[in-house]
Amino acid sequence: MNFYIQQSIQINFIKIGGISNSSVFQIGSAGMIIPSSHLYNTGGFTQPAPTAAATAPLVPLSAQ
Repeated sequence: MNFYIQQSIQINFIKIGGISNSSVFQIGSAGMIIPSSHLYNTGGFTQPAPTAAATAPLVPLSAQ
């Protein structure tokens, strides 16, 4: 059985708090979500980034 869905969506404001490599953001209906991952060198970098300096953690964790 096939379902054909036609819809119109109007979004006035949308806020995405965070997104990662495995996030899925969907608006509307989907029969199948096919994962896709792309890595682009948009800055034209030719060498690896320098190592980060050791700093304090951004979220202080306590040993309770």
